Amino acid sequence: MSALKKKKTSGKPAAKSRGPAKPARKPVARRVVAKIPALKAKARGEKTAPKPMVVMPKLPAHLIAAIKALDDKKAAEVRVLELGQISSVADFLVIATGTSEPHLRALRIALEQALDECGVSSRSESQKDSGWTVVDAFDILFHLFREDIRKSYALESLWKDGLDIPASAILKA
Repeated sequence: MSALKKKKTSGKPAAKSRGPAKPARKPVARRVVAKIPALKAKARGEKTAPKPMVVMPKLPAHLIAAIKALDDKKAAEVRVLELGQISSVADFLVIATGTSEPHLRALRIALEQALDECGVSSRSESQKDSGWTVVDAFDILFHLFREDIRKSYALESLWKDGLDIPASAILKA
């Protein structure tokens, strides 16, 4: 035998080697990222565009009467949210602040009287010294809070998708 051993070949020519074999690539799922428009700084003399006017929805008469009753009894921070398409619970949510338990009681009584005069039945729920009274007029929910309790529950942030109707605009109607 010769000093060099001969390799056994299969008869096929050897393939050219290009280095170690790479594993097959797996398909990669690509995420689509929305492009955010660049913010432009406002120049000193540049004025901001006026806000578009919000068209007020048709308001029920008992809602207007109730807001006027709350205003007459000096309710603070009255907010009216239209929930029509986003909630099956009520069409409107009214949130108001009273200064004390006797003030909340006076607001509730004024609300119930205003609703009765419009021919709308209502139910109210309150616990002694809770700082929260709910008056349910079925298509309108009224939440009357003391200021500290209103901040802790923050119902406005829960229903932020609702259309905010200024109470001042309702009082002018």
